[in-house]
Amino acid sequence: MIIVHHLNNSRSQRVLWLLEELGIEYEIKFYERDPLTMLAPESLRQVHPLGKSPVITDADLTIAESGAIIEYLVDRYGNGRLVPASGTPERLRYTYWLHYAEGSAMPPLLLNLIFDHFGLGNNDAKSAFIAPQIKLHFDYIESELHKSMWFAGSEFTAADIQMSFPLEMLAMHSEEVENRPKLKEFLDRIHARKAYKRAIERGGRYDFANSMH
Repeated sequence: MIIVHHLNNSRSQRVLWLLEELGIEYEIKFYERDPLTMLAPESLRQVHPLGKSPVITDADLTIAESGAIIEYLVDRYGNGRLVPASGTPERLRYTYWLHYAEGSAMPPLLLNLIFDHFGLGNNDAKSAFIAPQIKLHFDYIESELHKSMWFAGSEFTAADIQMSFPLEMLAMHSEEVENRPKLKEFLDRIHARKAYKRAIERGGRYDFANSMH
């Protein structure tokens, strides 16, 4: 049985969603953030040395990192679902977005979150670097969503699940999506999916799901 070590309001919500899309049975072990630091609890270190979420265990395997977890689940349990065929342009785009989500999109958002949490909102670094980077990346994402309904092409894939978290984080600032209609349409589409809704019901509080409402 797959166990998802699930931290509230975190990237691990994507893993629950993927499992629901694939129709795979799983169990959830819940963890709560420290209300002061917003960090994961020390108990997660018992599962993985870095003490971060998401982490899954599947029999004797322990797998961390959202992208690695998604690749593992799709490869082992997907039976060809949610991934384009090898050797196609869609497969290349799929791989790109699967890595882009955490490698490029998340760092400026995370920096912005840290600056806001510690009351550094007027810091020069934020206005000179972080805000322009956020604009650069999400204008780029908006332009890419003009090309196709989903990130890898015309079909929904696990890359869309991976990309959901940075877009939901951005949407916490409503002004950032007002002039990005394709981004908003993407969020509306994923939030309407039955598997997404089931994952929210099982995972508990997830503030980012309400960011557009």
